[in-house]
Amino acid sequence: MLQIHEIYKSIQGESTYAGLPCIFVRLTGCNLRCKWCDTPQAFFGGKEMSIAQILTHTAEMNCKLIEITGGEPLLQDAVYPLMQKFLERGDRVLLETSGSISLEQVPSDVIKIMDLKCPASGESEKNLFENLKLLSPADEIKFVIADRADYDWCKEQIKCFSIPQNQVLFSSVCDRLELKDLAKWILEDGLNVRLQAQLHKFIWDKNAVGC
Repeated sequence: MLQIHEIYKSIQGESTYAGLPCIFVRLTGCNLRCKWCDTPQAFFGGKEMSIAQILTHTAEMNCKLIEITGGEPLLQDAVYPLMQKFLERGDRVLLETSGSISLEQVPSDVIKIMDLKCPASGESEKNLFENLKLLSPADEIKFVIADRADYDWCKEQIKCFSIPQNQVLFSSVCDRLELKDLAKWILEDGLNVRLQAQLHKFIWDKNAVGC
């Protein structure tokens, strides 16, 4: 059984899959408390569902792109067989994870979108840098940036760990850092990272949930 906060179909707002229809399976619970978190409602609550129930419910939504998210989905052990079942029925599976829990058990065909928490989040000490060795060229690394200090820290991590820039996503904290400022810094430094704008917050509302 898994504790599920919500399951819904929407437009993917982040990563290189932004703009595509996607089913979101949001699991309840998180081991981090980032200062700028935009999904605190997923810390608690939800309902128990079996893997079979989740598979049936998502099959009715007629979409082959599925994101497993949270909270932190890797806190629940049953998420690993769930991801494998999605893969076996031919779905493309994205995993959105904080990077604070080992990726070792994640099925190899799952596309991992892993955060590295910046200092302004208050949780940068929880980064599990060993996870970088478990990423494939299809996986992506996301930095959520609140200010110039965060940005400079991101550049240091990219250099220190030789992170391929084409796998890197830079996102700004809503209401903390203007996208145009982040874009300016990227261009000035000649970085080859991808700027992402959280498309869902422009389509609906920055405070909207479940859409």
